Amino acid sequence: MKLTKKSHSCVRLEKDGRTLVLDPGGFSEEDAALGADAVLVTHEHPDHFDEGRLRTALEADPAAEIWTLRSVAERISAAFPGRVHTVGHGDAFTAAGFDVQVHGELHAVIHPDIPRVTNVGYLIDGGKLFHPGDALTVPDHPVETLMLPVMAPWNKISEVIDYVREVAPRRAYDIHDALLTDLARPIYDRQIGALGGSEHLRLAPGSSADV
Repeated sequence: MKLTKKSHSCVRLEKDGRTLVLDPGGFSEEDAALGADAVLVTHEHPDHFDEGRLRTALEADPAAEIWTLRSVAERISAAFPGRVHTVGHGDAFTAAGFDVQVHGELHAVIHPDIPRVTNVGYLIDGGKLFHPGDALTVPDHPVETLMLPVMAPWNKISEVIDYVREVAPRRAYDIHDALLTDLARPIYDRQIGALGGSEHLRLAPGSSADV
């Protein structure tokens, strides 16, 4: 499949002429979801879920569909009956020709005083790629390509390194990186690359790779 990195946590996957987009939120490009046959959303936070952008994408293509958890589905399903599907941990489905398994239930802890929202990760095509959303979920399946949340208010670099070690993917590409300045990137690249135990890679927004 072809992986295209969009800004922050949004990625675009293409295979056999069809397109799957994950987490086209408010930190991503305005057109991040346009042209998608299917969209997956991991949770309700605005850097992962932008209602206006999803509505625009679904209105542009009457065949496009969304798979997401209940908190997001409740906000958009009424406008697109039959096209918004609610999923949770343990579910499996096919979207735009991609086989998807759902892993995880809760967002990582930001602070003990902040309630945790629901969050799911998506394992694509039997482990070819895993996008965890905002959690360090370890799927019960080998992962070839891990989309790695590298910088967030809820993590630190030691946790990121340990997460790469635990998942043990063939390669890890940075996501959740809009808060990471170019000045700091070499520090993350060096430490995760040296200590994570997997090939650590980064794509600039708009760049692609075959995975």
